[in-house]
Amino acid sequence: MLIKNKSILLMIVITVILSMTLVACNSSDNGEVSDTGSSGGEVQGLTEAFAEQPVILTSIGQSADVEMIKALMDNAGLEYEMDKLVTGDGLGEEKTLILAVGGSSKGLGAAGINADDELARTKELIKAAQDKDIKIIVMHIGGENRRGELSDKFIGPSAGSADYIIVVEEGNKDGLFTNIASDNNIPMDVVTSIADAVGPLQKAFK
Repeated sequence: MLIKNKSILLMIVITVILSMTLVACNSSDNGEVSDTGSSGGEVQGLTEAFAEQPVILTSIGQSADVEMIKALMDNAGLEYEMDKLVTGDGLGEEKTLILAVGGSSKGLGAAGINADDELARTKELIKAAQDKDIKIIVMHIGGENRRGELSDKFIGPSAGSADYIIVVEEGNKDGLFTNIASDNNIPMDVVTSIADAVGPLQKAFK
């Protein structure tokens, strides 16, 4: 019970801090958005809105990053539902699917699944979304700490199938997202911080 309460308290603290940062960011014009990655091929940022509501938000990798993206969605005023374990069969009338990509062994364990299970769900979900003509936005906001063997296992299948990618630059130091976006002709915006991601997220929607 003590561990559970600490986890809840930590999530509340993260949400409050992020919300305060978003307010500060929205009150100034200093947030930076780049349309190129740290290395690799040339990538164009998003030039026009393409996504529609309603939206479904899910985790790919079961990290806590999905909760921070939830806060961004709230700040952007978007209509959405969050289902961390949604499958293709769970897709309904949604017009846009947002994938919060970032692996967590702890999160996978809490969900009672392993990395292979999650990867299979990811591929099945993306195929179902494409069959339903649901637009896919991939967000990787965890930075360098959310890279590595586990997270990278989910990045390729997710980002390579996206209609748009938003990534915090610290998570793209090796140019992985840039290369994926360039190879697949996917618009991508690189932001300097988590809070800066709310701008690109808003401009994606009609």
